[in-house]
Amino acid sequence: MHLEVQRPFVWDSTRVRDLIDSLYRGYPIGYVITWQNPNVRLKDGRLSEGKKILIDGQQRITALRAAVLGEDVVNREYDKVKIKIAFNPITETFEVQNPAILKDKIWISDISDVLDHQSIIQSVKNTWLRILTLMRI
Repeated sequence: MHLEVQRPFVWDSTRVRDLIDSLYRGYPIGYVITWQNPNVRLKDGRLSEGKKILIDGQQRITALRAAVLGEDVVNREYDKVKIKIAFNPITETFEVQNPAILKDKIWISDISDVLDHQSIIQSVKNTWLRILTLMRI
């Protein structure tokens, strides 16, 4: 799926960390709204055939892609940057990667290095299927 983005990424790394922590703890993180219409014109002038347009949730989706998949983000200054979120499996805490974490072997210094992306995608799909099934009851 390709998403057309509207603006640069404006969250700081601590907000990304907080989003990942909320997901880990099962807290709600808000809605993501997409729209698919083949007649919508994109920023480059082409039509949106086969593309979903992200209406709401761009910052959350970008944060997740950066933290989990290790993708660069384009910040306010239009520079490409990496956001690295670390995890301590003993204390079950997340932090923004820093030099102290890099030296401490307890920490997973970048969660994107150890996550199996296909398993995560399948897990998200399975969760949504369970939610949809429960909503039909």
